[in-house]
Amino acid sequence: MSDVDSAIAEDGPADWGVLSDLPGNPLMWVLIIGELLVFGALLIGFAVSRLLHPAMFHAGQASLNLWLAGTNTLVLITSGYCAANAVRARATAGVTASRLWLLAAMGLGGCFLAIKGVEYADKAAHGYGLETNAFYTLFFLLTGFHALHVVMGIIVLGIVAWHNNAENLETGAAFWHMVDLVWLILFPLVYLLR
Repeated sequence: MSDVDSAIAEDGPADWGVLSDLPGNPLMWVLIIGELLVFGALLIGFAVSRLLHPAMFHAGQASLNLWLAGTNTLVLITSGYCAANAVRARATAGVTASRLWLLAAMGLGGCFLAIKGVEYADKAAHGYGLETNAFYTLFFLLTGFHALHVVMGIIVLGIVAWHNNAENLETGAAFWHMVDLVWLILFPLVYLLR
């Protein structure tokens, strides 16, 4: 046993205060809180810009495809359900069942990205890009930053599937649920609220 291992064994796990009571590794919760703050700042910027340029934002929102975004919402909610079931399945049905649920969550995450790619290709085909106006700049920044988190989440779930234990599952599921939560705030703000 190394000196670090024996020190941990003697002292027990580190006390992270209120974060110690959360599922998974407390460092993931520090990351999640930081990411939510960044997304919050971007969403506030979107809301303020909408107040300053209502006609531009109304026209931009009217050009968005609600069916693709709505489908992506259902896909991401279902993937969150799969991630939650992966945590439950490990305790009740074993590692193999847990891995299958994680693979389903990852596959749905890939489906989300494919649909987002279709949406971006459609915008590009119609001549909309980052430079079009403030609406499209914020649209692509927000949804692109979220899509990057979906990619990172798929990687995290893949690592968790490989190193499948209770703490890793809870940690990976917590990150994936943060990705879900951000989309559930982003979707109505960007696509629905007029």
